[in-house]
Amino acid sequence: MTDSGQSFDVVVAGGGMVGAAFACAASGKGLSIALIEAREPVRDWPAGEVDLRVSALSRASQRLLTRLGAWERIAELGASPYRQMRVWDAVGGGRIHFDSADLGEPDLGHIVENRVVQLALWERLESAPDVSLICPAGIVDMERHTQGTNLLFTDGRRLDARLLVGADGRDSLIRELAGIETEGRDYGQRAIVATIHPTDWHQETAWQRFLPTGPLALLPLADGRCSIVWSATDERAAQLLAMDDLAFSEELTQASESCLGRLTLDGPRAAVPLRLQHAKHYVQPGLALIGDAAHAIHPLAGQGVNLGFLDAAELAAALDLALAHRREIGGLWTLRHYERARRGDNQLMLGAMDALKRLFSNDQQPLASLRSLGLSATDRLPPLKRLFMDRALGLSQDLPPLARP
Repeated sequence: MTDSGQSFDVVVAGGGMVGAAFACAASGKGLSIALIEAREPVRDWPAGEVDLRVSALSRASQRLLTRLGAWERIAELGASPYRQMRVWDAVGGGRIHFDSADLGEPDLGHIVENRVVQLALWERLESAPDVSLICPAGIVDMERHTQGTNLLFTDGRRLDARLLVGADGRDSLIRELAGIETEGRDYGQRAIVATIHPTDWHQETAWQRFLPTGPLALLPLADGRCSIVWSATDERAAQLLAMDDLAFSEELTQASESCLGRLTLDGPRAAVPLRLQHAKHYVQPGLALIGDAAHAIHPLAGQGVNLGFLDAAELAAALDLALAHRREIGGLWTLRHYERARRGDNQLMLGAMDALKRLFSNDQQPLASLRSLGLSATDRLPPLKRLFMDRALGLSQDLPPLARP
């Protein structure tokens, strides 16, 4: 822990994937940086064990992590490429198929355990001379002043920050203490996560079937297993979690329409409540929110952490702009550059995922027929498919410098 009254230029509250990525991105700019986290990352685990929490990392996220010097370590610890996506509607029967070969790309992205990404970034931070890792530590209160923010820790110590970055998740204490309100709603769904063994090879393909109670995704792992994200209504999720392993495996196989043969549960299950949430403001003088602290999204397209990484890259770019123009790093001139660059894109993605969730949760036959027609029509229109794939991969030029092609 730091001594009482220590000051830093930038303090990042939250050392998960997005917070650690931002701290890495802010390093090397002549600023003093502190990263505050309640617990250290997991540093080792049994061979063959897969973390229940995985992310589908886009090409833009891969470029960011490469430029931060973390991707090589991530690949060493385990990153599973997926080359195709197959999506279909359980009610209407419409289908769409995405293939990286159509883009001349080696893959559509990588499935990576969250703990792998966090550890690789932490190892970079541990070797950075301008970064102090304050862990374990917990913030209980903060006081705003003209020069920044004074943070109070659980053990009574204090720390000053010219710029405080809230990267402490969707239940962000920093956001709450700053009095920043959110808008959105609970989905009345939970995402069940687990690892499974399919009878058939997954073909390095991400499979997703839209069910009336929520989408089921099978995410391919390099060793032939799959990580699942099964979003279901609270009632249906409770039923699934109460089942024994054999019964759950049977339900899962049926829900997947046996696309990979019989699916067998391999290890524990967990469930996360889902909600749509967007902070009404990302910034205040001396403070910025990034990642889930700023926005929470339905996992049906796996875009949550990718949006967070773009937040981190854009805020780092705003710091570069401020330093180049001799502006205050915590001033609104700086922070509004970040907010303007990210809020609209995030709002668009949150709205799109919310619309998809609503559309595919409705099992009324006329609507089911229309949406299935739309899926199938899109599958037959290469320019439209290309647009979707470019967006998902992060191939556009309208990205922060660290994530650009």
